Amino acid sequence: MPGSRSALSSAVPLLSIDAVVLDTETTGLDPRDARIVQIGAVGLRAGMRNGDDIYDALVDPGIAIPEKTSAIHGIRDADVAGKPSFADLAPDLKEFIAGRIVVGHNIGYDLAVMKRECERASLPWNQPRALDTRLLARLVAPNLPDFSLDSLAAWLGISIRQRHTALGDAIATADILAALVPRLRECGIRTVAEAEAACSRLTDVLDEYHRAGWVEPVYREAAVLSEKALSRLDAYPYRHRIGDVMSAPAIVVAPDLALREALSVLVDRRVSSVYVGDAGDLRASTCGILTERDVLRAVAAGGEAVLDHPVSAYATVPLECVLEDAYIYRAIGRMARLGVRHLGVADDTGRVVGALSQRDLLRLRAGDAVSLGDEIDTAAGARELAIAWAKLPAIARGLAGEGIDGRDIAGVISRELCAMTRRAGQLAETRMIADGLGAAPVDYALLVLGSGGRGESMLAADQDNAVIHADPKEGAADVVDAWFATFGRHVSDILHEAGIPYCRGGVMAVNAEWRASLSTWRSRVAEWVRRSRPQDLLNVDIFFDLRAVHGNAAMARDIWTFAYEQGRASVGFAKLMAESAAGFSAPLTFFGGFKTESGRVDLKKGGIFPIVANARVLSIRHRVLERSTVARLEGVRALGLGADNDLERLVEVHGMLVDLVLEQQLIDIEHGLPPSNTIEASRLSRRRSDDLKRALAALGTLDHTARDLLFS
Repeated sequence: MPGSRSALSSAVPLLSIDAVVLDTETTGLDPRDARIVQIGAVGLRAGMRNGDDIYDALVDPGIAIPEKTSAIHGIRDADVAGKPSFADLAPDLKEFIAGRIVVGHNIGYDLAVMKRECERASLPWNQPRALDTRLLARLVAPNLPDFSLDSLAAWLGISIRQRHTALGDAIATADILAALVPRLRECGIRTVAEAEAACSRLTDVLDEYHRAGWVEPVYREAAVLSEKALSRLDAYPYRHRIGDVMSAPAIVVAPDLALREALSVLVDRRVSSVYVGDAGDLRASTCGILTERDVLRAVAAGGEAVLDHPVSAYATVPLECVLEDAYIYRAIGRMARLGVRHLGVADDTGRVVGALSQRDLLRLRAGDAVSLGDEIDTAAGARELAIAWAKLPAIARGLAGEGIDGRDIAGVISRELCAMTRRAGQLAETRMIADGLGAAPVDYALLVLGSGGRGESMLAADQDNAVIHADPKEGAADVVDAWFATFGRHVSDILHEAGIPYCRGGVMAVNAEWRASLSTWRSRVAEWVRRSRPQDLLNVDIFFDLRAVHGNAAMARDIWTFAYEQGRASVGFAKLMAESAAGFSAPLTFFGGFKTESGRVDLKKGGIFPIVANARVLSIRHRVLERSTVARLEGVRALGLGADNDLERLVEVHGMLVDLVLEQQLIDIEHGLPPSNTIEASRLSRRRSDDLKRALAALGTLDHTARDLLFS
């Protein structure tokens, strides 16, 4: 096939690929001699088939069509007489494919025939990135007796119309691909690169293809990612938060203030906007914004008389806001999508704390990379979420290339994990209403726990979510819980489909232990602290990292601070938590080498986890109300309890370990391997290997340091 290798990112979920599903009819079965007589293809956008995106053409092969092949596909010499040759059609076919991945059933045959056609016509041949549904089916159902198109269609309950026409077979193949995607996902194969890597291991089939003279459809090299724009992205918006550049405090005017007076405020304060609302309780949901352009439009439409009208008549309500601790790239993307020049800045309770204008962001550039946040926030479903989520590895790679600290990159990933969960919650609410179950029966908050809540998620994240809701009325508890159980199932299903897998430990709101009313959560936390069983400690560990991503954030903060107070008040609880975090053993051998499994070192279990756990217990004991590991360690250090050098070293080692894990995850994703928390020890240089060994060895004193600080 003429064209260039697909621009598709390796990290894109199969659910959401842009692809061309293609089939050919030919003069024979030997690709060395066969000529194409028909090409049929259907386009997929975000994994969906569009009826208008089709390619269907008869081709003059330049030779007589054997009767035995005409008997199969029904195409005879008279049908192709006067039709374009392959060389004539090649430019249109190249444009139709346009960098999309090519999918087919036994696609290696079609590619081999097209390659030979290009050679005959002296056309350049660039093998496209491809997936073969026969290979994909082998991955999910290796014991099927037959992997022909007809057999797969029958197995999957798909009817084939116009069998042995190129377009009919292409449409059937597209339907088979759609049916295979969820089955592949359950086998742990989610992305294009993971599918390529898994198919490359089917060596018996690939050897068969080779003997038949087919093109091998699996791209064995590291996938070439079309991420140039992302890899050259401006790192500033990903390193700094909105609170760093916003104007604060917000300038507020009363709703009944005359427009003339508001204009004076704009001029005197040299600002381009003011907020309209109650200065004592400025909420994003109830206040508005008046900009200088609003005033100009009002005067242009109504003349000078409008200057005596109240500002409430011209303010935009409600105020579009971004969170104070969000990264700047989210504000850039929001402004670009909405076409606005001003945004409010709110804290996690919805209180407006500042203003952000386009002037504040002039030094930053908006492009594809910074639109990620709003792509998530406006996604219509799991497919769109999957497309946005798949951009994260490219952004992480670009930031790593800029020398950005791995923890800052983890912060970006965590922010988008929270955004994905929030959007899943919003979509779940919509599903509940559409299914006739109505809106939420009581106020609630959707929470992200664990590393996502701490802002420390990397590219191997799974789900950790929970729900806290207001106490139901008497007699309504079962009805309320049933609503949130179904809601939780929708949230988890949407996230799983979008590329964030179910939590292996079951920490999801769909499970009863991770959803409850505020009073029930209070009772649970108190019981955890009082009973102090090992399982209780696991629950509390996760719970102390909670972050509200949707709904009533004040309710979430209430239970978070309550948990801190309960934990701090119990000396026995603190001791048991310290014991649970203790017992760390560095993954080093007696002679100082790495302890490996399949050549890999687990840096989460062997380094990151004990640092995180000890930072958490120290923050609870000394009431350092922070979520991130670094903020907790620095908060403890600021108390002047001693061990400053040890705490500083922990921060340093934590950063090193995160950098190494994230670096390995990017390599693994590129090679079609599921990202994990292990690193390949052999790829480290001598210097980096020695540095890592010293860092892990230094953690040997972690237990003693934590115990000393716990009761200082």
